[in-house]
Amino acid sequence: MVGKGRKQALLVLEDGSVYRGHAFAGKGEVLGEVVFNTGMTGYQEILTDPSYKGQIVLMTCPLIGNTGINPEDMESAGIHLEGFIVREYEDPPCNWRSRQDLKAFLEDHDKLGVEGIDTRALTRRIRLSGAMRGVLSTETEEIDRLMERVRAYPGLVGRDLVKTVTCREPYRWNENGVRSWDLNPIVSGFKSQDLTPFKRRVVVLDCGVKFNILRNLEQRGCEVLVLPAASTGEDILALRPDGVLLSNGPGDPAALPYIVETVRTILGKVPIFGICLGHQILGQAAGGRTAKLKFGHHGINQPVKNRRSGRVEITSQNHGFVVLPETLTQERETILDNLNDRTSEGIRYPALSAFSVQHHPEAAPGPHDAGYLFDEFIDLMNEGKERKP
Repeated sequence: MVGKGRKQALLVLEDGSVYRGHAFAGKGEVLGEVVFNTGMTGYQEILTDPSYKGQIVLMTCPLIGNTGINPEDMESAGIHLEGFIVREYEDPPCNWRSRQDLKAFLEDHDKLGVEGIDTRALTRRIRLSGAMRGVLSTETEEIDRLMERVRAYPGLVGRDLVKTVTCREPYRWNENGVRSWDLNPIVSGFKSQDLTPFKRRVVVLDCGVKFNILRNLEQRGCEVLVLPAASTGEDILALRPDGVLLSNGPGDPAALPYIVETVRTILGKVPIFGICLGHQILGQAAGGRTAKLKFGHHGINQPVKNRRSGRVEITSQNHGFVVLPETLTQERETILDNLNDRTSEGIRYPALSAFSVQHHPEAAPGPHDAGYLFDEFIDLMNEGKERKP
């Protein structure tokens, strides 16, 4: 029953199912692909992960909000998902690091938060039927009108969402100095001779990059230059990088031919490391195709088997598409497998000095089992520097 002062909210899915709850933050009506995340912690990192653009996210953990929000755990400059669904919102937070409650954080970014929906039933429906288009609304109880909106919504397939989350200008990441997440360029147009020397220079192609990826590179002695996703291969190579990182990001990788073409022009010329969407972009540049998963991988407890070591790694994941390794035309080595569904989790291209992983080694949120992948990227760049005349 909706209490006094709390606005009723409806979730309507494309299969006609309806779920009722009430808004604990914001109001309005939003459309998106409805997915579930199994993480017990890390809702702030989920909210600020640009990869969730175009999605309404349901948390399977029943109690959300108790740790609040703090500036240190931001993974981008704002919230990118379309709507947020929880079983029960906890207020006020009880955490010494908290500087703001979840309700205020969502409302500051004009986002709708809904509680009271039967999240177990909703998760089960998605698990059995697959991720579905949906509408979340506090504006009307007219189910037919909401269904019309859902049917008219194009979904994620075929849509380029990267252009909505990439930086507008290049910038140099500097966690301990000027905080660059306002996306103001530190150096306009980047002239390589003007940049402070570091051990290694990494160009990050920003498809929706998470800050902790940039932090991991900086902590390993890298000068990190972030370029918009529409940058060309010539733009990248002009900076004379020791390596290129293809970042995570939202949407359908098959809708990004311009980024795939950019990667093709630099493939084999500079070491490359791809993460999540970057894995899918690199796979296409190597001649492969991608496909959509039934309900995706969203959580921080995904088991991955390392073929080289035999070790099982617990990983953080957030993706709805995968690379089909059998379609790749370049020589490759499958290095990692998802133990839940046997999908590709990591591929190496030895002749091209490139590799990529489907999961998130930056661990924000999530375990640190895969952090060694950044060290492997450093090693790959070092090998490249040794080969240079």
